[in-house]
Amino acid sequence: MASNQVQRFRENLMMSKAELARKAGLSTLTIDRVEAGRPCRLDTKRKILLALGLKVSDKDRVFGSTDTPSDAAAAAGSGFSGYRQ
Repeated sequence: MASNQVQRFRENLMMSKAELARKAGLSTLTIDRVEAGRPCRLDTKRKILLALGLKVSDKDRVFGSTDTPSDAAAAAGSGFSGYRQ
């Protein structure tokens, strides 16, 4: 199950993946990955939000709560904790 609501918002607008990709300036493969819940860059999220006619402030409604940079680094397996030793 996807961890975001991109597909729901897109379908409510009766917009195809190709149309969203074109409006956002992204590839359809990127839209597929985002809708599948894969992580993406903040710039990609911004482009999708604007292409859906939403504001950047709507990001939590569409993508859920955002991770802090240290959480994202830990999830990526880098071991970065945000603390310097």
